[in-house]
Amino acid sequence: MSHYERNNQYLISHKIIYRRDPITDKPTEKFEWGSYYEYGTHECYNLFASRAKITTYRSLKWHLYVLWYLNPQLDTEAFTGLTRNICDNTYGFVTFKVSEQLLQSMIYDVSTQDLEKPPPNKLRKIIFKDHSGLDMRQKLSIVGQMVGRKKLSADEIYDTMLILHDSSEKINISKISIMLGCSTRTIHRNMTNELKREKELLNQQL
Repeated sequence: MSHYERNNQYLISHKIIYRRDPITDKPTEKFEWGSYYEYGTHECYNLFASRAKITTYRSLKWHLYVLWYLNPQLDTEAFTGLTRNICDNTYGFVTFKVSEQLLQSMIYDVSTQDLEKPPPNKLRKIIFKDHSGLDMRQKLSIVGQMVGRKKLSADEIYDTMLILHDSSEKINISKISIMLGCSTRTIHRNMTNELKREKELLNQQL
């Protein structure tokens, strides 16, 4: 596994967009800390928000697809340079080495994607501002308050999992239940197979 710290200098110097809030979906409510979407939104992209690294080829390809989608100004040459930077494990984005053959294959596959079609993305109901000033406990408290308005859903569990993950905390049922102020039985009852798979994938990245 790569122990290099992530180096975002290439992204910054080349003005690469890797985070974007929803652009067409409108929040149900806005707060000082961020926004709440009652029916959720798929339009929030927030790459490299935590210290977790890319651990699978599938995840790597998705990250590259999102970067291609968020930066339509890139031509093939510029995208190739960006891909080489992300795939070089000494820059701290991935935990594995990417062969030249695989790199070229991913560049081709991603660059032929239709930019009119957004990359697949998880549904989000709560989106915090980058500089909200809130720590993990405060964020989870807000999630709990918003969830308390109605019956617990898989989306609220997922938002809680993301906050734990972004705070470099290992995700388990006990932590989720404490943060949402409910019993572990309630969490187990609402943990879909997709959520279980996502929990394992997020924990593998830490």
